[in-house]
Amino acid sequence: MSVLAARLLRNAVAVPKSATIVPACSMYKNPYLDRFHNKNKVSPDFYKKTTGLTGLFVNENPHRALTVVYGRILRALEQVPSNAAYRRYTEQIVKRRLALVQEENDIVKLEEKIGMGQIEEVIEQAEYELKCVRAVIESKAWEPLVEKSPEGQWRWPVV
Repeated sequence: MSVLAARLLRNAVAVPKSATIVPACSMYKNPYLDRFHNKNKVSPDFYKKTTGLTGLFVNENPHRALTVVYGRILRALEQVPSNAAYRRYTEQIVKRRLALVQEENDIVKLEEKIGMGQIEEVIEQAEYELKCVRAVIESKAWEPLVEKSPEGQWRWPVV
């Protein structure tokens, strides 16, 4: 804490001059930042050390992570009626990607086959899709509208 900040704090709260002000955390010993530094550590023999994207950490076990998330998506999709377009197309994409994850052991080749960026980005996309599936289930988006939609609502472009 700077001298000026300590003076301002003393004047603001009427702290005696003999008292020492100790900040709860500093930028050098911050438990919140330490959590991210620990999460960002990668074993020395892993082929990449960073994703190059702020806040997106390297995942050393992407096959396991994707298998788990894709499995959760498929289980959640079972709650959506089988004739719903969202379920059909999402299942198709997830099953194709899950097959790629199971057949391709090399991470770089897997990234190329999926074609959606780094494997960590694919994991993040899968987690977002799981949230989306849960939101669709909660809203029951496959059910018909309560009342008839206004004339021309679905026409594009809007005039």
